[in-house]
Amino acid sequence: MQYDAAKKSTGIAYLLWFFLGWFGAHRFYLGQTGTGAAMAMISVVSWITVFIAIGFVGFIVIGVWWLVDALLIPGIATRVNQELATRLSGI
Repeated sequence: MQYDAAKKSTGIAYLLWFFLGWFGAHRFYLGQTGTGAAMAMISVVSWITVFIAIGFVGFIVIGVWWLVDALLIPGIATRVNQELATRLSGI
């Protein structure tokens, strides 16, 4: 029962990826807080520096990262759910 309440949904991760992926919301949801914070910081700095043309580099980095994450989300969700099941089983 605890597993069902705490497991991560790939569908929700994809919704967060699609709508808020530029800020790393899907990574925060999947427990990847470090990389989620990195995505959020790069996005914010890119928006701030876009007026001096440096921000476009950050947008390119985040855009590529965002697209690659579309392929990584199922694996991350599976790994997180497996770790949760192991932790709850006490092994």
